[in-house]
Amino acid sequence: MIEFLTMVPLFKMLNNDHLKAVANICHMKTIAPGTVLFREKEPGNTFYIVYSGAVKVYTTGANGDEKILSVFKEGDSFGELSLLDGKPRSASAQTLETSVLITLVGRDFLALLKDQFDITLGIMQELCNRLRDTNQQVHDLTFLDANSRVLKSLIKLANKHGKREGNVIIVKMVLNYDEISQMAGVQKPVLMQVMRHLQERGILNMAFGDMRLDVSKLRS
Repeated sequence: MIEFLTMVPLFKMLNNDHLKAVANICHMKTIAPGTVLFREKEPGNTFYIVYSGAVKVYTTGANGDEKILSVFKEGDSFGELSLLDGKPRSASAQTLETSVLITLVGRDFLALLKDQFDITLGIMQELCNRLRDTNQQVHDLTFLDANSRVLKSLIKLANKHGKREGNVIIVKMVLNYDEISQMAGVQKPVLMQVMRHLQERGILNMAFGDMRLDVSKLRS
């Protein structure tokens, strides 16, 4: 557990004693795909770390349409916001595939933050990073055209979750086309049109559940 926690951005600054303190309050669960972990506006009392698998975090509009905010995979953490401010969940979370999650109960987590300032500082830095990401999403939706939003979303998935082999970044696709279009903030036909164009240029290749992005052709 301690070795894994060193991979979690929230805890990468911690020494071994601090990591042991975190490990002592961790619990591990295996969750089936499609399981809703929590819903927007519900009270929150659990903090999550992805040990394996994938989880999408999303909001739902008045008409029922979803907007995916992020996809979390191995080493990512989420759900801490409600624990810190005591307010309801700001988004919903659902597993995209069979996932092993590490959970920390609110009262234990908050007690740890009270005792360990380094952990608290790590939390603050991660929340700042997410605020910057949110600001960038607002900027993109305001100023980028649909084609640019699709391309940027695919590049973001590749950078965060891909494995590089030479000039090609390979990403296991845990999102379907509807979910990718939600993330990019475009209609599905627009997404498919842009992806076809990228495939015709040899930049993008979809096969066997993987997305392959050729960085050299993207740059040209």
